[in-house]
Amino acid sequence: MPTTIRRAVLSLPAAPLGAENPLPSLRTARDVHRLDAAQRKGLPADMARQTGYEPLRSVLPTRRRDHYTRKRVLTDVDAIVVENDRLRATVLPGLGGRVHSLEHKPTGRQLLYANPVLQPAHFALNGAWFSGGIEWNIGATGHTPLSVAPLHAARVPAPGGGEMLRLWEWERLRDLPFQVDLWLPDGSDFLYVGVRIRNPHHRSAPVYWWSNIAVPEEEGSRVLAPAESAWRFGYERSLRRVPVPEWEGADRTYPLNSTHAADFFYDVPGGERRWIASLGADGRGLVQTSTDALRGRKLFVWGSGRGGRRWQEWLTEPGTGGYAEIQAGLARTQLEHVPLEPGGEFAWLEAYGPLAADPAAVHGADWAAARGEAAARLEEVLPRAEVDAAYAAWRPYADAEPAESLHTGSGWGALEAERGHYDLPGTPFAPQTLGEEQEPWLAFLRTGSHPWPVRVLPPPPSLVSPQWRELLETTGGNDLYGAYHLGVARWHAGDRSQAVRAWEGADDLWFVKRCLAFADAEDGHAERAADRYLEAFGDARDDRREGASWTAAMAALGEEAVEALLAAGRADDAAAVLEDLRPGIRERGRFRLLRARVLLALGDAAAAREVFDRGFEVEDLREGDESLGETWYATEERLLAGEGPVTAEIRARARAERLPRQYDFRMRPTS
Repeated sequence: MPTTIRRAVLSLPAAPLGAENPLPSLRTARDVHRLDAAQRKGLPADMARQTGYEPLRSVLPTRRRDHYTRKRVLTDVDAIVVENDRLRATVLPGLGGRVHSLEHKPTGRQLLYANPVLQPAHFALNGAWFSGGIEWNIGATGHTPLSVAPLHAARVPAPGGGEMLRLWEWERLRDLPFQVDLWLPDGSDFLYVGVRIRNPHHRSAPVYWWSNIAVPEEEGSRVLAPAESAWRFGYERSLRRVPVPEWEGADRTYPLNSTHAADFFYDVPGGERRWIASLGADGRGLVQTSTDALRGRKLFVWGSGRGGRRWQEWLTEPGTGGYAEIQAGLARTQLEHVPLEPGGEFAWLEAYGPLAADPAAVHGADWAAARGEAAARLEEVLPRAEVDAAYAAWRPYADAEPAESLHTGSGWGALEAERGHYDLPGTPFAPQTLGEEQEPWLAFLRTGSHPWPVRVLPPPPSLVSPQWRELLETTGGNDLYGAYHLGVARWHAGDRSQAVRAWEGADDLWFVKRCLAFADAEDGHAERAADRYLEAFGDARDDRREGASWTAAMAALGEEAVEALLAAGRADDAAAVLEDLRPGIRERGRFRLLRARVLLALGDAAAAREVFDRGFEVEDLREGDESLGETWYATEERLLAGEGPVTAEIRARARAERLPRQYDFRMRPTS
């Protein structure tokens, strides 16, 4: 069967993503994987340097995706199938180019964990993300903001004849274009993936890439890699070297042997072939290998504890099997960013396919023999030299122009191409992809000012890269929208006082008042922040319009206002803001949790407990967020204390109570 690429439709139960949050994300990136200077001491020099290199300031200019639900309905999802007589890969171009499934046709075996549902959850840097398949993570430590975004897709000529599927986009956190080429050589048991990231700028750029591969977490499944040690990182935020496979009395290469969620970054020695495999009790499963540029290999486990099991259920259907992730990245760990020189590029080739090894050797007590068996079987079915040759054959085709468009991504790449006049062979960002969000910025490029919206809208997207900030600075914020965008760009760059100065010139706009309120809160001016949030919320409420974007804006503004009012000790005002929100917003889980917190602040612990007893789900609960459990325990403490103070004894009694399972998302040891 010759290799084919065809459009398809995948029907899955899916929760709607909802509108983007139009309020700019001014908060400093809350990365649970970040190390401070003290924690970097003692690390290898290159790792220490790269863990401190250009950490993400915020998720700007991307917008947050936090208005999704958990009400799933059968939905038709655009897919592209890449297939030969051995493998069938199903790709979702509208959802980050995710490889949803990879089927080995001769055995009928699904090599990946293919999630039976599409359920967004707050794991991406900007919010919505879903589990399963192979995802392409570019940008900064964490899951890419492109997790649920459309990519450009097209047919292009493949090495050796035939065709391949090209995916490409402009990654906006680091302002870099990238591409992913997927093809199946005739008769091959391996899916080849060529990846290229380019830096068209006159400055170095920090680069992050990890290919995340979800694999079934079955009883007896083992992850193998060519390493005798690993860097373990847990949600208690500590990085330390541990032996492989056994650590603290358990063989951690079996995912079910870990109690809590953790990362194991395998320390693959230089010169060793880069590969990682997940093999079942029968010695069969998936192997991933690559050229040497893709240095890192990792195992992520959810753990067998209550919190990890709860997250697994949260991301899929109850009763379905769990999964682990095996991953491959540019650096040794995901805490690092790698510098890419001006005008330079990173490129490599990956291969994904089935592996069958002797189960007695794979699961034997001799770790060297186990990984040696897997490495030998890999060399038999896909020699290292063959991967290197495939990479060399692909490189001339990386610049091949797309022959037929199969899917359209965003217009942001076209806007950057217009501004920078970049020559990017193989990844065209055509002017016809420019859309409504880019139009005001295109007008700004041509006239130096921002046009007033034709209709009343929440704030339009801001741009914050050094190039756009320089253009904004030259205009001096000569109109209200220009001043607003200039303030956002300055804030992102860390120039907070000048950001406030720009916003103060445009504070007739409610969303500018919100920015000033946020700045006050960040600077410790709790009362002034509370006053400004109340004013911004009142203006937006009075100017309220219909539509999903307005609903998302009011929800985001209401949440921030309630948080600020609670921080200022103004629970009565916080309760009033909650009551002013539309019923559809108030009934969301995030706002039920806020209501419980407001009731606690008002001294009504019994009513707060009733909120929990009635039950709710915080749809956008963030990875590592412990506010749900902490609020439940605070309620217990207040109930036990009655009219008296919460003493250490009462706190200990409350903490001895078992957190209800539906609210237990803890990803670290409770101690």
